[in-house]
Amino acid sequence: MRNGRLTPEEVVERFTERLGADILETRVQERREGIKKNPNYNIWIDLNRDALKPAIEALIEIHYPHLSVIAGSDLGETIRLLYHFTIYYGTPAGEYTVTLAVDLPKGDLTIPTISDLIPGAVFTEREKQEFFGITVLDIPDGRRLFLPEDFPQGVYPWRKDETGVPDSMVNKLWASKRPTDRPAPPAEEKEACELETGEEVEKPGSTGVEEEPK
Repeated sequence: MRNGRLTPEEVVERFTERLGADILETRVQERREGIKKNPNYNIWIDLNRDALKPAIEALIEIHYPHLSVIAGSDLGETIRLLYHFTIYYGTPAGEYTVTLAVDLPKGDLTIPTISDLIPGAVFTEREKQEFFGITVLDIPDGRRLFLPEDFPQGVYPWRKDETGVPDSMVNKLWASKRPTDRPAPPAEEKEACELETGEEVEKPGSTGVEEEPK
């Protein structure tokens, strides 16, 4: 422990002691930032779906976390969710980023809500339902957040499989060309400058009368 905070290695140890075999992989990345080369730590923890809420509870016991966002990616057979947290938030040169990673098989795209632990999570959970087709169990508000109500059911913009956005819904602006039957807009004539005429152009503020040298 340093300055009243757990070290990144101690944070990982807390998780492995509490969750055991549900922790699939852990790693700690250290980066040095600024002139003083202060260390910045990123802690990555891959875990089973059933361990997600116990993992967040363990994180709360260490220090109540700040949730940045739940990110997602279509990996083919699974949807991978990344819960990006920060602990010791607001501590100068002392924050840790903790990412909890969960893989959901496409045959069972369900995950429990964490909004009962982190209330603000409901907004990013709603986004994942819309764009990946995930079902967030017990979510207090499951309405669409970004897509309009008339957006087709069963189409998920961030999926890379057959449920993604079809070509018929894509507006291929890159394929549009300027019509050839329209005349080009007329260009206004420019005033001739000194370099083009060879004549001296009177400068602003000049009287046009040459003064005698003093």
